[in-house]
Amino acid sequence: MALIDDLVDALTVLPGVGKKSAQRMALHLLQRDRGGGTHLGNILGCAMRDVRQCLMCRNLTETEICRLCDDPRRDRNLLCVVESPADVLAIEQAGGYRGYYFVLHGKLSPIDGVGPEELGLDLLLARIAENSPDELILATNPTVEGEATAHYIGRMVGDRVAKVSRIAHGVPLGGEIEYTDGGTLSHALQGRRHINLLD
Repeated sequence: MALIDDLVDALTVLPGVGKKSAQRMALHLLQRDRGGGTHLGNILGCAMRDVRQCLMCRNLTETEICRLCDDPRRDRNLLCVVESPADVLAIEQAGGYRGYYFVLHGKLSPIDGVGPEELGLDLLLARIAENSPDELILATNPTVEGEATAHYIGRMVGDRVAKVSRIAHGVPLGGEIEYTDGGTLSHALQGRRHINLLD
C-alpha cells in the first residue's frame, strides 16, 4: 500500500485536490484506466522537463519564443502585463485583444519576499525598450497586491511608453447593482467613462 499512498500524496499537490479526491483519482486510474494513468505520467514527465518560460514574454512554452510572441500578425503597439500564464489564457479565450504580453509570475508582496527582481521587471523594461509599444496595459488582479504592482510598474515605466492604462474593474456584464459588493461598485464608479451621445 505504500506505493498507493505515495500516489495519493502526489495527487494532492494539485490545487483544490484534497486527500479524498486524490484517493478517488488514484483508485480510478489503478482500477479502471491504467492506460490513461500511464499516458498521464508520460505527458506530465515531458511537460515538467520541456516546458519553460518564453525568453520574450515569460509565458509558458516548449520553445525559446512562444507562439504568441512569434506571431507577426499581432499588434506590436500593445503590451499587456499580467500576473500569470492563466491570465494570458483567459484573455486569449475572451478574444478581442491582439497585442503582446508580459507575464510577471506573481505580484509584489514584500511579506512573501517577492520584489521587483522576482517579477522580472528589468526584463519588462528591456522588452519596452526593444519593441517601443504605444500602450502598456496593466492587467494585474484587483487585489491590494495587484493594485500596488500596477502602480509600481506605472511609475517605473514613466515616460518610456506614451500611454499606460489599467484594465477596468466593475459591475460584471449581466450583473445587478443591488447584488454587487461595495468594493466592486467603488471601482466601477471611479473607472466610469464618458458616453458620446453624438455617435
